[in-house]
Amino acid sequence: MDFLKFPMELYKNDPNYVPPLIEEERNIWKKKENPALSYSEAKQFLAYKNGKIVGRIAVLINRKEEKELGIGKVRFGWLDFVDDAEVSQALMNEAIKFAQENQMRKIEGPMGFTNLDKAGMLTFGFDKLATMIGLYNYDYYPKHLENLGFVKEKEWVEFELQFPEILPEKVEKFSSLIAQKYKLRTLKFRHKKEILPYVESMFKLLDETYKHLSTYTPLSAEQIKTYKEKYFGFIAKDYITCVADENNDLVAFAITMPSYSAALQKSKGKLFPFGWWYFLQAGKRNDRANFYLIGIHPDYQRRGVTSMIFKAIQENLKTKGIKYLETNPELEENKSVQLLWQEYHPVNHKRRRTYSLEIKK
Repeated sequence: MDFLKFPMELYKNDPNYVPPLIEEERNIWKKKENPALSYSEAKQFLAYKNGKIVGRIAVLINRKEEKELGIGKVRFGWLDFVDDAEVSQALMNEAIKFAQENQMRKIEGPMGFTNLDKAGMLTFGFDKLATMIGLYNYDYYPKHLENLGFVKEKEWVEFELQFPEILPEKVEKFSSLIAQKYKLRTLKFRHKKEILPYVESMFKLLDETYKHLSTYTPLSAEQIKTYKEKYFGFIAKDYITCVADENNDLVAFAITMPSYSAALQKSKGKLFPFGWWYFLQAGKRNDRANFYLIGIHPDYQRRGVTSMIFKAIQENLKTKGIKYLETNPELEENKSVQLLWQEYHPVNHKRRRTYSLEIKK
């Protein structure tokens, strides 16, 4: 619990920090709740100075990634520390030592166990409110790692869009033309239970969408089951958009969520006794939403299917008073996803990156 709660103490006076749900953080370290632990090795460390906790780090090796992609490295994450070079160096020394003990020649982070975990140290946008799907850190973090010899490995970008009350005319027309040309339709859900038969298809589409990226590892059946149970219980049906072909096979989907940042701040990372109320209110009264996941089958990419997705999202969310839509972190190289926003005047308001270090023999 000291490991989990340290950031809350570190950022207690920062208005842009958003705490995670403590129970979810605890479950990450339980094999029963996190399938990735079955094929990963991990250690957690706390740094103390004068009897006080001043930093933390987790180091891990994803053996599935090593076996399937041939990538042998130590991932580090859950990295937080006070502005003290001695502390950050001590923490990173543990990551280096862990790599040496496991004959690994590279460390990279911050990142989690899998591709769906939070990753990337914030390098721009420190004055923006954090989201529940992105890491947050002080502006001195990158400087500490760079001073220790770490270099940029991967870069993510995030965008904020002003949600359009009326769709651009060409998007409206294009959406209808694409639906007719490829015999596609946007699925309408009356009840959440009607979505459940499509959930596994959504995760398979994720694999199809991102398998071309050099770092993507396919999701296991256990991971799909865990994410299904973890997230689909609280996502409202109006925030899930699905597009199917004439055979009712899913070809695209998108998941948005109302912003829970303010709710998490008020709840201080706890659903009980009163945290659930803040979440309930965030779902009912909110002018901001987060774009969480999108999957498009390769056969339909660059064919305008995104116009159907955005039309459905706009129709669903305009009645809820949504004025701003914030994207999830997207790899800088993933231009096809970034093209989704080009019609809506996107503002690149945050950037983040992972840092790596080659370890000498």
